[in-house]
This record gives sequence, C-alpha cells and structure tokens, in this order.
Amino acid sequence: MLPIIVGAVVAIVVVFIIIVQMQPSEVRVSRDGVVGAPASAVFPHVNDLRKWQAWSPWDEKDPNMNKTYEGPDAGEGASYSWSGNKDVGKGKMTMEESQPNDRILIRLDFLEPMNITNHSEFTFTPEGDGTRVTWTLTGDNNFMGKLFGMFMNMDKMIGGDFEKGLASLKRVVESA
Repeated sequence: MLPIIVGAVVAIVVVFIIIVQMQPSEVRVSRDGVVGAPASAVFPHVNDLRKWQAWSPWDEKDPNMNKTYEGPDAGEGASYSWSGNKDVGKGKMTMEESQPNDRILIRLDFLEPMNITNHSEFTFTPEGDGTRVTWTLTGDNNFMGKLFGMFMNMDKMIGGDFEKGLASLKRVVESA
C-alpha cells in the first residue's frame, strides 16, 4: 500500500511541476491613458525621478519611504534606491534610455520582498490635443515567478497601481 501512496504523491508533484513550467515565461503588464497636454509637458514628469513623488502610486503607499538619488537629475543614468514598508519593499530604479518626448526605459531591481529584475517602459504618443502615455512592465518569469503567478494575478496586482499612477500624472500635468 505504501508504494502506491508514494507513487501517487510523486505523480502529483511531477504533474504540478509540469503545470508550473507551462505558465508564461514573461510577465507583461501595461496600461495607458491620455493626458491633455503635449508630450513636451508630460515627459519631464517621468524623466526626472524626483518628480515621481507627485504622481507615483508607491509614494502614496509609503509617504515615509527612504530614497537615495544618484547620477544626473534626469534621463539616462539617473537612478534612485528606495526602502519602505511592506507595500513598496526595497529596490533601485535606473533610467537606461531616455528619448525626449518619445520613450523612457527603466531597469527595476527589486530586492525585497522578492529579488527580481524587470523593465518598465513609458511611451508618449500624440493623440489629438494630448498625449497617450503607455506604461509597461516586462520581465522574465522564472520557476518561482510562474508559481507565484498561478496564485496571484500580476496584471490585476500591478495594473491597478499603473492606472492610479497614470491618473495622478494626468492631474499633475493638466493642473500645471
């Protein structure tokens, strides 16, 4: 009887591992919104990491978050490290590419609660009298990420923060 039970447990574990491995190998979350201003008015609020505190959803989740800025004030090479409560964790953002009024690419090194690296991209596309801002997060989904994704919907979890951030960015830019 014991060999049958052990065999069944092993089979269940193997099937579970196969199911986890079949999950998507990339994480991708994207949201967009239109800001009633030209890209030249929107871009500086994203390109300068110090300006994020006015619209970032994570600054709202932890107003006492510790931040350290390095490199230039804005654009390629600008970075900041943060350490905050359980809602924001600990990590570092580094601007890897900055094409004025068009595109920003940011490397995100999360240290806590998980040690992962992702990329965030902002694109600025003219639309009518305004600018469509698209905020996208991408990253590799290793085994642990795939396992986590089976129980937590990353799109819903992060997408809501992106929506909130884009709405705040819109308010900040349009009220200027």
